Amino acid sequence: MQNSSHDPVGANLVRSYMNRLFRHSLIVFALVFAFGSTAVEANGQNILGEILKRMDMYNKSLQSLQASVTMVKHNPQLNISDTSVGSTSFLPKAGNRPMYVRIDWTKPLEEQIAVIGEKYELYRPRLKQMIRGTVDKAKKNPTAGGALGFMSMSREQLKANYDIQLVGEENIKDGTNTWRLLLTPKMPTSYKTAELWVDKDGTPRQVRITERNNDTTTVLLENLRKNQTLNAEIFKLKIPKDAKVVPA
Repeated sequence: MQNSSHDPVGANLVRSYMNRLFRHSLIVFALVFAFGSTAVEANGQNILGEILKRMDMYNKSLQSLQASVTMVKHNPQLNISDTSVGSTSFLPKAGNRPMYVRIDWTKPLEEQIAVIGEKYELYRPRLKQMIRGTVDKAKKNPTAGGALGFMSMSREQLKANYDIQLVGEENIKDGTNTWRLLLTPKMPTSYKTAELWVDKDGTPRQVRITERNNDTTTVLLENLRKNQTLNAEIFKLKIPKDAKVVPA
């Protein structure tokens, strides 16, 4: 493979792929971490304040998480959907330890992504290709950032940037009863709304991002295993020696 700096087409393909990756896969990270911090919005008003309080308790007690992941992208204009299935492991930032995240997509294609602090690695087995970069750089790209801008926001920024409304109660796919919350950005963004389904324990179980063109990305977590001991080694991708490394 040619060096991407001398291959404009290849470089553009890599950038396009990374944009798609960070718009979709990283929503999982926000689902289990950033949204839990929105509980600072709790204003004590009726049930919404209680929901956000439970989310805050969940966020503070979370030491690790593993789960099955289903991601569905839907195009309403063409009425077509693409579904990806995999698993995720997560360790929140604690003291000097950075945040660790890993997602292993198994269907329809195998892809592995690991994030440790601000650095990420994406391995594509079918191409024996490793893409390396930084989360911050990817999110600054207007196309890649979009719905993921909230991922790095502080609690104060979340409070300043989102209006939160309780839509009602709703059962998700596995039958779990949840509260459905609507988050509307107060400032212009590349997406219109984010929706969050939270169970009775305050655990975010599903998130949906609705883009300006009404395309949606929905991520569902199932088979949750919380606060088990996870070895940091599982977040290191193991790749063959002949894999090609491509800078993002």
